[in-house]
Amino acid sequence: MATKLQRFVSPGKGNGVRATARIRRGELVYSAEPLGCCVSNRLARDVCHHCFTRRETLLRCSQCKMARYCNITCQKQAWSGHKRECKCLQSLLPRIPTDSVRLAARLIFALLSPSKNSSEELYTLEEHESHLSSMSEQKKQGLSQLASMLQLYLQQEVPDLAQGMTSALPPSCQEPLNLIAKVTSNCFTISDGELQEIGVGLYPSLSLLNHDCRPNCVMVFEGTKLRLRAVRDINPEEELTISYIETLSLTEDRQRQLEDQYHFTCHCQRCDSQDTDRLMLSGEEATWLLLKEALPKLEGLRAESDWQALLESCRHLLSTVGGDMPEENLYKLRMTDMAVDASIQLGHWEEAVGYGEKTLPAYRQYYPDPHPVHGVQLMRVGKLQHYLERIKDAFDTFRQAYEIMKLTHGDDHSLIAELLMKMEECRAEMDQQSSSRH
Repeated sequence: MATKLQRFVSPGKGNGVRATARIRRGELVYSAEPLGCCVSNRLARDVCHHCFTRRETLLRCSQCKMARYCNITCQKQAWSGHKRECKCLQSLLPRIPTDSVRLAARLIFALLSPSKNSSEELYTLEEHESHLSSMSEQKKQGLSQLASMLQLYLQQEVPDLAQGMTSALPPSCQEPLNLIAKVTSNCFTISDGELQEIGVGLYPSLSLLNHDCRPNCVMVFEGTKLRLRAVRDINPEEELTISYIETLSLTEDRQRQLEDQYHFTCHCQRCDSQDTDRLMLSGEEATWLLLKEALPKLEGLRAESDWQALLESCRHLLSTVGGDMPEENLYKLRMTDMAVDASIQLGHWEEAVGYGEKTLPAYRQYYPDPHPVHGVQLMRVGKLQHYLERIKDAFDTFRQAYEIMKLTHGDDHSLIAELLMKMEECRAEMDQQSSSRH
């Protein structure tokens, strides 16, 4: 962990991390590789299981038929981690265990062959909370099924998992149920440059960070490497916080999600003041309730990639019901975002840019600190403007994206390189246009 950080006991929250020196906005506070990680089953065919890059065509492991790689190099580099997993996957074919079971198994393999750098962690898997005591019976039952699946999955490689397991493992990780509970409460979703989920990973020291609905740090991934950056100036002794969830939702919804998933009640300043709720629910209640009720069905269409039906429904609802609603209304914003996705998927570029531009003022209000979600949204809209040859607009949008992303992603992130290249293209095209006018 970086020299400017130390562990401490955060009042009312248990363990936490605080600054020992001043940390400036945009500064890289910490970066870490996971103790264990895996690509989501849903994307197992589209993402390299070693470097987590999306590709059209990937090489498939000839033995387990599940792991996929960019090329021979990625496959070779992944082998030490995949070797034991490969046998476990073969033993269950054609069944494939869930993401959390695969991640728990990878953690066991990592603990059985520890690397030299794991000793530098501020926090170990052994110290992680399982929260079993505060879970409902129903949730415990679900986790027990996963624990049984883990034992079955590891039969070949760690046969004595259940019977006190192996002495090489820390005591609290020897109980399958305990381990699965720790994994589900402490793992992070790994996302790509566009902030789409691609996998799950466990980063022991970063599980120390406590949650705030308006945090002073954000996490961005490059492959499986997690980078933590400050989005506000942080003073010595001040606690570092991240958000465990997508913060663009109402206070009661955020609090419910944090209770369900992480077993605590959030009392951050944003929750106690409920400062954005009124804005999120602006407009006539009877009208926005219609939009809210339509959302689950639309999310279903998006999950099934039925883009045509999704776009038609969004189009209809936004022009009839949503016509009188302010753009800041949370349900209208979610629907407009879905309309952007559907229009892009169907190649309706004019429509996509129209919807995209409507979301930007709301994003600016809801993400007052530099935030990756806001930066990526600006970049998407800029690409659409550029494609439609609205060069000056595109340049301006890319510039706004850069102001945010240089702080959230850092100058050495691959997405920043792409953004700077786009700005360069716009500059060249604007020069060309002005010289052809003279």
